Amino acid sequence: MTASVSETGFWWDEKCFWHSGGSYAFIMPVGGLVQPLAAGGLPENPETKRRLKNLMEVTGLIRQLQVSSAAMATEEELRRVHPASYLEAFKRLSSEKGGELGERTPFGPGGYDIAALSAGLATEALRTVLKGEQRNAYALSRPPGHHCLPDKPMGFCLLANIAIAIEAAFAEKRAARVAVIDWDVHHGNGTEGIFYQRDDALTISLHQENNYPRDSGKVEDRGAGRGEGYNINIPMVPGTGHLGYLHAFERIVLPALHAYKPDAIVVACGFDASGVDPLSRMLASSRTFRDMTRLTMQAADELCGGRLLLVHEGGYSEAHVPFCGHAVIATLAGSSIDAPDPLEGRLDFQQPNADFVAYQKAQIDRMADIFAARRF
Repeated sequence: MTASVSETGFWWDEKCFWHSGGSYAFIMPVGGLVQPLAAGGLPENPETKRRLKNLMEVTGLIRQLQVSSAAMATEEELRRVHPASYLEAFKRLSSEKGGELGERTPFGPGGYDIAALSAGLATEALRTVLKGEQRNAYALSRPPGHHCLPDKPMGFCLLANIAIAIEAAFAEKRAARVAVIDWDVHHGNGTEGIFYQRDDALTISLHQENNYPRDSGKVEDRGAGRGEGYNINIPMVPGTGHLGYLHAFERIVLPALHAYKPDAIVVACGFDASGVDPLSRMLASSRTFRDMTRLTMQAADELCGGRLLLVHEGGYSEAHVPFCGHAVIATLAGSSIDAPDPLEGRLDFQQPNADFVAYQKAQIDRMADIFAARRF
């Protein structure tokens, strides 16, 4: 019996898996006393994404989705966010041997085209959702984008995928107000910076405090000018765990969405808050990501006709990302196909004790009181 196709889109392209960061050992360039790894490369590698798609193939979930690729984002679409000087420097290095233009953002030959394709997946996915051709969608974009500033790539991010998609939606008059929820474990400084002085995008970042970028993501950084109050940072202490994330959603994220009333919601969907991720210490499980997706879908149904896009960002555990991603995409599609998470029992056992949970909830409540003073 053939599974029925849902109204959920899945946007991907094999070429995105071919993006290369060159010779690194974890986050350190190889050379001097830094010996190459046997497998080689940065934590941001194709296997987390490829294994997610493979798992969806094996379970059959992918056959319940509308699977598509997209064209590269156009020069016009990219220039709405990035200056010509940056794009030209990126193209030049890309056409040669590759290189590095910013902080921890190496790329190989052809890197520009792959990054533009990654942005194109997010852009076309949001366009399709806003046109009503898909109820919601997941873009398996790579390289990621939420750290990238207009003229400075950072943290594996070479183009600002989500901002490029949103600007296209604005230019085509398909939306006037978009909310961005960033649950990648690292602060979404790029998306924040691009919209910091604007009120047509509400940017919300839940992240591990003092992780990356350094000196970024503070509660008091709330926007400026017309954008004052439209940027919400929720820095959480290491070890926050499942209940802390859900409390932040209930006390801060959902009230902000309901006050703002966006035309669409976009999620910067990183899986690096996982309890076994090498770049974080947050103890989230696949259940955490499933529940945050469910809550976001409910808000989208109530506020903007269900128009919701999740764009893949970080997540560096090759073993765990596939199960977290599968849980999220199955939830988006309303699918009964499950891929039981083999680490869920271990992560449930490692959740913080009641005293720590109470402490973290009090921290979140204090932040909620600050944000509640602002009405959109």
